[in-house]
Amino acid sequence: MSWSDFTFHSPGWLLALLVLPFLWWLRSRRGADVLVVPFAGAWQRGSHLVVSRWPLALASTALVLLVVALARPQFVQQRQEERKEGYDLVLAIDVSGSMLSEDYERGGSRMNRLDAVRPVLDAFIAQRPNDRIGLVVFAGRAYTLSPLTFDHDWLRRQAERLKIGLIEDGTAIGDGLGVALTRLEQAKREQAGKRLGAFIVLLTDGVNNKGALTPQQSAAIAKGRGIPVYTIGTGRTGWVNAPVFDQEGRRRGTRPTYTETDEPTLQAIARDTDAEFFRATDSGTIEAAFRSIDRARKIEFQAKSYLLTEELFAWFTVPAALLLAAAALAVRTPFRRRTSDGISSPAAAHS
Repeated sequence: MSWSDFTFHSPGWLLALLVLPFLWWLRSRRGADVLVVPFAGAWQRGSHLVVSRWPLALASTALVLLVVALARPQFVQQRQEERKEGYDLVLAIDVSGSMLSEDYERGGSRMNRLDAVRPVLDAFIAQRPNDRIGLVVFAGRAYTLSPLTFDHDWLRRQAERLKIGLIEDGTAIGDGLGVALTRLEQAKREQAGKRLGAFIVLLTDGVNNKGALTPQQSAAIAKGRGIPVYTIGTGRTGWVNAPVFDQEGRRRGTRPTYTETDEPTLQAIARDTDAEFFRATDSGTIEAAFRSIDRARKIEFQAKSYLLTEELFAWFTVPAALLLAAAALAVRTPFRRRTSDGISSPAAAHS
């Protein structure tokens, strides 16, 4: 608790306190009572009696407390409530063999497409702490690597495990999108048949050649549910260097391999679901694509703030009343001492 937590409802208290010294000065100049205070006449010095100053001090303190009480002091505590309602989103990532093509570069070093995407995914997840995020991977088949979760540290550890070759090779774009839609269906929040607060990011470098669903069929399902699908086409179309491995999985060099991305299909998926398509030919454009998606689907929080006030009026009026009562009692039974003319006080007479 600090002094900044206190406030006074009425500013007149300060003026009243400033006026008190002026009133005391007038009283001393006129030699008469200026303030009307109970039993004030008894506080005057008589010719033979010297009365204690305690009643005057008690009454003055009570008056100051009353002035402060009239200013309505308050203890103010501010509270703020935020209504946080993030998105549900699924990242569908292509892990087919072509993602090993080394047509990306960072810091002067060549890298494959998956290694170029991995740190961007990590940053994207870290920047959306209020969203539930799931991860689906696909090659010749599609699998869920992580369901929707708020545990982003665990999710990022799963993303670090992405590896080429764990799934039979191929590019099942339709199935990858279909599994992502299924994950969103399991935690649905709908209005008028439309899925609220959900979207998918689909990243691939190839052409659909496997799977039970075609990309067009999955896109139609996403459109019917009102789920935007942002598509990212990675890599270059044409001849690129791809690594060559022996039977024991050891790298033996590279060889030219022809790759292509089905841009028209990815553009159609994004267009039909009211999303966007991005062409990411290098690490910079991959980062730009995810930044654009992050801005487009950033949640807006609704904040509500209010003040809690506690009136402190009684903390000043009760002591003031007690001090006035003490002053009145002290006036009725004054403490007198012997004066210069020989008259003694009651206290002195009993000594």
